[in-house]
Amino acid sequence: MNFYKKIIRSRKLRFQILRLLRFIPDKPTLQWQYRMKLGRKLNLKDPKRYSEKLQWMKLYYRDPVMRQCADKYTVREYIESKGLGHTLTKLYAVFHSPEEIVLDDLPDKFVMKLSNGSATNLICTDKSTLNVEEVRRQFRDFYAQSGTSAGREWVYITDKKPVIIVEELLEDDTQKDDSLCDYKILCFGGKPHCIICHFDRFVDHRSNILDPEWNDLGVTQNYPRKEEAPRPSNLEEMLHAAEVLSADFPAVRVDMYCIQGKTYFGELTFFPWSGYVRFTPDSFDFELGEKFILPERNH
Repeated sequence: MNFYKKIIRSRKLRFQILRLLRFIPDKPTLQWQYRMKLGRKLNLKDPKRYSEKLQWMKLYYRDPVMRQCADKYTVREYIESKGLGHTLTKLYAVFHSPEEIVLDDLPDKFVMKLSNGSATNLICTDKSTLNVEEVRRQFRDFYAQSGTSAGREWVYITDKKPVIIVEELLEDDTQKDDSLCDYKILCFGGKPHCIICHFDRFVDHRSNILDPEWNDLGVTQNYPRKEEAPRPSNLEEMLHAAEVLSADFPAVRVDMYCIQGKTYFGELTFFPWSGYVRFTPDSFDFELGEKFILPERNH
């Protein structure tokens, strides 16, 4: 599906090309991408599939709160306003440009992120191995990519300059590959519908899709299923948090973590997989689409 990444291996070059192609309107771009990635025509007049409705939302619905919540820094205020500040990771620093980055006052382990980027993170497990000038150079490259979205996701397309945040590095020593179990909860109208769980990302990546009662739905997407997905001890707490955080939106994915029984907020994602998702069986795309009630068009 992402054959173009094999042809154009440089992420920086891909984003430069995207900027050059911004003159092409969103609608034909999304129609072409949908056809290219999923092999079928995009139905925008009467969308039925989840994947189609996500494209409709890109074109025809704007809520400024969605942009606030898509930003890794400003979403923290939203989480606090919902009474869930206790699920946030520690915030160590905020830098407003790569030139401001300093390492001296940071702990030995942390995550440094561009607030509105994707795959624009630096995971540090030993600060002594970092060179501050190299870190600044890396984030200059990240800044050059900001404000652009390959899938025309308007929540990320903004002239507002992002910030660089430094947060607590979450670790779970019970996992064999030092990864985190990732619980991605798809919600519609404030109700969790299913949980997409990722296990063992670095050694034998598996993914299960379960209902809120932790029944495996037998659906796959990109990765094979784990034979037995261990139920997290904080499942009810994560589902409650997802209900609270999704209540303001027609559809959103709420990403959470469970580490030694403690619940941590990950992020809010309004266009999972940018809407270019293929499930097995294909009927699951329609099942999610039935739960996804589109709002009134406002754009």
